[in-house]
Amino acid sequence: MNPVEEFKKMFQVEKPIIGMVHLASLPGSPGYVGNLDEVASRALEEAKTLWEGGVSAILVENLNDYPFFPETTEPETVASMTRIAHEIRKAIPLPIGIQVLRNSWQSSIAIASVIGGSFIRLNVLTDALVTDQGLIQGVAHKAARYRQFLGAQGVKFFADIYSKHGAPLAARPLGVVARDMAYRGMADAIIVSGEETPDPPRKEDIEAVKKAVPDRPVILGSGMTISNVELLRYADGAIFGYGAKKDGDLRNPVDLELTKQFVSTVRESSYPTL
Repeated sequence: MNPVEEFKKMFQVEKPIIGMVHLASLPGSPGYVGNLDEVASRALEEAKTLWEGGVSAILVENLNDYPFFPETTEPETVASMTRIAHEIRKAIPLPIGIQVLRNSWQSSIAIASVIGGSFIRLNVLTDALVTDQGLIQGVAHKAARYRQFLGAQGVKFFADIYSKHGAPLAARPLGVVARDMAYRGMADAIIVSGEETPDPPRKEDIEAVKKAVPDRPVILGSGMTISNVELLRYADGAIFGYGAKKDGDLRNPVDLELTKQFVSTVRESSYPTL
């Protein structure tokens, strides 16, 4: 089974929508207010709202732990995310993914492996990006071996190509980067984003990646709202976080009606991949 068919089988739909649970600040981060039970309770409620809204999967991310480490290995962060993700995994019958910001390949794989997660999101699998955390270099060689070491081959790598909030140290043609990421870096799916969280990806970038790696799922990774849902014609799925928050404010809770509207539009239109 090729990766595109595996992708569809994992989510049981033609165009999966991956709903984002943006965790409140966790222990050890500057914004933490000292009550992990409240953080976990809010995360579970948001996951339930996304499920009710019709998403195909849940992606748990420590968005509010800024300023981010380039790679987070702090035990308090890993322990907190494991606890919360496990509670969501038990309560919600959907595939669950993990992203420990900024590019925490080892922590993400470990958490996903322990809780029965299906995938991780990794911002820099190959190449090198200049970011607000400094220079972040590709970790494919370490991530693939660590997944093998844990026997966690079921945890798929959903990898950003030229991740948002970053710029390549030395830009290369998008198709070349996509092929290296898929065939040398072992990406199971490739995420295409805009420059920042509110920005949707450019249609020409989506098309370039899809053309370069037609046997890999292409996921839209930023800025998805009802106003740009037609971009799914060019991709295999989308991560839905920004558009689920009223006024585009990521501090707001997930909005049920916004989620239902986006998902139902995708389902009713079907948007066959071009």
